[in-house]
Amino acid sequence: MPCYAIDGLSPVVHPSAYVHPTAVLIGDVIVGPDCYVGPCASLRGDFGRIRLMDGSNVQDTCVIHGFPDSDTVVETNGHIGHGAVLHGCVVRHDALVGMNAVVMDEAEVGAYSIVAACAFVRAGLKLPEKSLIAGLPAKVMRPLTDDEIRWKRVGTETYQDLAKRCHASLVEVQPLAEEEADRPRLQVGGPKTLVATKRDGEG
Repeated sequence: MPCYAIDGLSPVVHPSAYVHPTAVLIGDVIVGPDCYVGPCASLRGDFGRIRLMDGSNVQDTCVIHGFPDSDTVVETNGHIGHGAVLHGCVVRHDALVGMNAVVMDEAEVGAYSIVAACAFVRAGLKLPEKSLIAGLPAKVMRPLTDDEIRWKRVGTETYQDLAKRCHASLVEVQPLAEEEADRPRLQVGGPKTLVATKRDGEG
């Protein structure tokens, strides 16, 4: 993976974490156990610290950055969907930030909450636990159901398993010229579909 030290400070990646070879880590970035960082993610710790805690995932094309002396933290089992931007904020444990959402400086996403796709969480906003958050600017829409919280947890466990699958079998190859006869399907478990929540913004 492209990893760069700056001012003598190098990224840290736990051996059990998986960081895709096209993701970029710069400077004060700490990736904890069982994390997954997807293709083309940019974790740029050239001003403030970035910390991914145990079992969290940061998916394709996400951007994580912060102002000088800031900490941008994704706590244990945090789930950051495709294309999201985190800047100097905290995503509490077991929370989800949906696809293309933005969470700004000194904001906090409460534990077990879901930030919907394309939401904009303004700087300094402190969001409660177990809530669905949506809109521009984002606001609390309603409490999450127990089923939605379980659905999110299964989705995060799927990404924790993906980190293991990538370590075990992901290799660069040349594409085939033709589809094989009887091409097999991937046999992968995943979160049970919850239509309302998926519409609101899982990654």
